[in-house]
Amino acid sequence: MPLLWIVTLIWAFSFSLIDVYIAGKVDAYFAVWSRMLLATLLFAPLLSRRVGMTLAGKLMLIGAVQLGLMFTLLYHAFAFLSVPEVLLFTIMTPIWVMVLDDARVGRFRPRALWPALVAVVGAALIRYQPLEPGLWFGFALVQGANLCFAFGQVAYRSLPHTVPRHQAFGWFFVGALALASIALMLFGNLERLPQSSLQWGVLLWLGLGASGLGYFLWNLGATRVSTAQLAVMNNVLIPAGILVNLLLWQRDADLFRLALGGGIILLSLWWSPPKATETGCDSRGSGR
Repeated sequence: MPLLWIVTLIWAFSFSLIDVYIAGKVDAYFAVWSRMLLATLLFAPLLSRRVGMTLAGKLMLIGAVQLGLMFTLLYHAFAFLSVPEVLLFTIMTPIWVMVLDDARVGRFRPRALWPALVAVVGAALIRYQPLEPGLWFGFALVQGANLCFAFGQVAYRSLPHTVPRHQAFGWFFVGALALASIALMLFGNLERLPQSSLQWGVLLWLGLGASGLGYFLWNLGATRVSTAQLAVMNNVLIPAGILVNLLLWQRDADLFRLALGGGIILLSLWWSPPKATETGCDSRGSGR
């Protein structure tokens, strides 16, 4: 859990930087590509020659889906949805984490979904607003992005490693960079590059800190918690991001809804069984 909390704080701060200095000013596909490039350069020197091609290929696939495809779908959704609507629809990720983890081992546990459902309710209380009609395609794109991010977490936490994880994780970013490069060539607008040293500095932090260090620690943390805890933590970022935005930039926020929704999300996290309990339940259910 400590790793997931650390990354939540890193990402909450980073989202504020994106909102103030990058969003609407720098091409989104270039921003993602530069982040993946910097993260790849950060971990490339750590790669071990003992990483087999099978493990490298699986890590590249996970990175391509969890980051490359996820960002591509998410940014396409902005053509059909407003920013608040995109943020609202991202709250479904905890449910996809639980569903995909059950599908991975061929089971279905309705009761195990409750912490994730409660976390979605808490996030909805914070983010809900009246929606415009005809948003289904945008909704589908965001759910596709949610599925990609959930898939990456579930796939990585079950992936066996033959070397220390930091010596193989560079392949994760190689996969993400490959797909981000394709998205940049197809959809990018290179006329909207950063125009100031501050914007370049923010992208440098986002690449090395939020992406490089952040996704490594998040996926590493995913291996040390239960599926339910991981699912709920996907929505803790919502109140954390709003709170950081409020404290640093004095952005407007409904404090009552933030406190109520955040409290419900924390309650769902408390409700989530720890990894040891989850493992024990899985063993009994499978007859081992």
